[in-house]
Amino acid sequence: MRAHEAGALHGDLGSRGPAWLRTPDDVNHLVPQLWPRNVARDATGTLAVGGLTAGALAEEFGTPAYVLDEGDLRSRCRDFRAAFPDQDVYYAGKAFLCRAVVRVIAEEGLHLDVCTGGELRTALAAGMPAERIGFHGNNKSVAELTQAVDAGVGRIIVDSFDEIDRLTGIARERGVRPKVLVRVTVGVEAHTHEFIATAHEDQKFGFSLAGGAAAEAAFRIIDEDVLDLRGLHSHIGSQIFDASGFEVSARRVLGLQAQIRDARGVELPELDLGGGFGIAYTTQDDPATPQDLSKRLNKIVDSECAALSLAVPHLSVEPGRAIIGPAVFTLYEVGTVKDVDGIRTYVSVDGGMSDNIRTALYDASYSATIASRSSDATPILARVVGKHCESGDIVVKDEFLPADVQPGDLLAVPGTGAYCRSMASNYNHVPRPPVVAVRDGKARVIVRRETEDDLLALDVG
Repeated sequence: MRAHEAGALHGDLGSRGPAWLRTPDDVNHLVPQLWPRNVARDATGTLAVGGLTAGALAEEFGTPAYVLDEGDLRSRCRDFRAAFPDQDVYYAGKAFLCRAVVRVIAEEGLHLDVCTGGELRTALAAGMPAERIGFHGNNKSVAELTQAVDAGVGRIIVDSFDEIDRLTGIARERGVRPKVLVRVTVGVEAHTHEFIATAHEDQKFGFSLAGGAAAEAAFRIIDEDVLDLRGLHSHIGSQIFDASGFEVSARRVLGLQAQIRDARGVELPELDLGGGFGIAYTTQDDPATPQDLSKRLNKIVDSECAALSLAVPHLSVEPGRAIIGPAVFTLYEVGTVKDVDGIRTYVSVDGGMSDNIRTALYDASYSATIASRSSDATPILARVVGKHCESGDIVVKDEFLPADVQPGDLLAVPGTGAYCRSMASNYNHVPRPPVVAVRDGKARVIVRRETEDDLLALDVG
């Protein structure tokens, strides 16, 4: 059986064929690339992670819940550290951040990028060494920049001339010399959703390379000699599978490094190529391995530096969702099952767009499987939807589930570690789910479930 014909069957419906091609084994089977590494079905057909069944987790912690396979998270950190042994690997705080995760990535030797004062405070509260933090953002306030300078943040990625002026003023006032990178918009549009492609010219991030703003920013920092310009930063987007965009980006940003050397006699010692490496949400996705990515990125940097007579700079990468995304699945309980005129079966769960906005926001595709049992029933085409008062409240657009799916079943959606809890809302006054970490047969809450009392505590009227 080909990979795209195996269970947890997702992606474009036309590529999957009609339902009669599906068997019960298809919908019971777990495609390994979609799930955390310590997830499997036990002898009863129940989904289990780290030795704990979905039923046991639901009974103890309730649903919906984000379930983090801590062993998987640690192994992905180690995979990237092994693939980039002499470079800095930055975990994306915006994908998902809490103190427990910060401690894991710190223990595993990763760096951390943040983009707000709140993310920075969380990182510092968890004990992340400030020198291993990079601070992103297109509109950092004076308060946030001051917070970063006072904490001794390792790298501040400057994004505008206004920010250079603000940071220069803070540095002069405090008599310090913050280390900075200039974010360069290189004109490479990643093959991704428009809202997560970040290197074409018409967008809010960075200094334009083509228009000369990036060179001007670097020259200004060098000439004023207040900030410590360490290098350049480029980020072309998110959920990227094709490394060719990184190759073009590296050539262009290294060309700017050479221009700066020739104009100011300064050879910048660092280069951050960003990342945003893709993960598998469905069987149609085929992400590269960390080793493959390292090989390609290092090869192009080495060859381009040789052609430009540049010393190879110290390289940093930002894998983005590739570390945390696959390590989490969301566990729901089915509430209603509705057949709509034989067109489709709607399976409603006790969460929805408040805990995963990505389907509605990005037209993202996800997978799903019944987690509380296996089934011998014929597969049917279903749409997994949430409980919110919106017709666009869709969790999984198309999925084959067993025809006997019923209220009370547990349903698991993999690949929800990135941008689900971090973008969660209280729409319809629904409290946000907890994050439960599982490791070696033990589970603990690392972000507790919100309550309705929490919501009312902010309502001072």
